[in-house]
Amino acid sequence: MLDSLFDDDDDANTPLSAEEREQLIPSYITLRHELNEAEQVNIGAALRWAVARKRNVLDRDFLCKLHQRMFGDVWRWAGKYRTTARNIGVEAYSIAMDVQQAIEDAQYWVEHGTYSADEIAVRFSHRLVAIHPFPNGNGRFSRLVGDLLARQLGQTFFTWGQANLVNIGETRARYIAALRVADNHDIGPLLTFVRS
Repeated sequence: MLDSLFDDDDDANTPLSAEEREQLIPSYITLRHELNEAEQVNIGAALRWAVARKRNVLDRDFLCKLHQRMFGDVWRWAGKYRTTARNIGVEAYSIAMDVQQAIEDAQYWVEHGTYSADEIAVRFSHRLVAIHPFPNGNGRFSRLVGDLLARQLGQTFFTWGQANLVNIGETRARYIAALRVADNHDIGPLLTFVRS
């Protein structure tokens, strides 16, 4: 089984540029599973930080701080918007503007009861993953943001198919399929998936 640290054929991760790869902090990491484990420990600490007290999820500074908390012990670029092009997401120069627009849209939905709490959280999470603001970790980041926003709106965390979506499998395939349908303006399958 191949466990290359930076396997570009890995569906679960957005490929990093050479410069971004050089920003790995722990020197002991040489295999993908070691990277995944280090990131998961960091994400666990970020989750504890995020739920320790009331926070406003619909705030750009909070979102950057959350990403930094999720990946800051592993990557020097954590919490900083990407500056390089990707095959997914918006152009790097429009990230800050698009994230702010997503926040303002979600604030409007909340203030005017445009959608249910679950749908607001899912739509916001989907917008963030579509923007792809950071060099990597966008899926895990956007799912945690969805959970935190659902909680802020009085709901429980989502189940996300009851599986670790970092690992490739049937559940991840269903998640990706639901994202693609949502990209085409049908949020229904993603709304169903997050509570499955």
